[in-house]
Amino acid sequence: MKVLLEIQDNKVDFVMELLKNLKFVKAKPLDSEKDELVEAIEESVDELNQMKSGKLKGIPIQELLDEL
Repeated sequence: MKVLLEIQDNKVDFVMELLKNLKFVKAKPLDSEKDELVEAIEESVDELNQMKSGKLKGIPIQELLDEL
């Protein structure tokens, strides 16, 4: 599971150090728009794979076009 945290600037170092010391947590800061774009693409690919495997239901393109 991925979680996005919003942390006060003066507490970032403390929280990152805490997370790095937990062996079951992978923590990396998202500092730039590029990092956020990569995360969004990864999430989209994951959702697409879930749709292909039947775990998520997709919306037909015609239904999306009708809404416009």
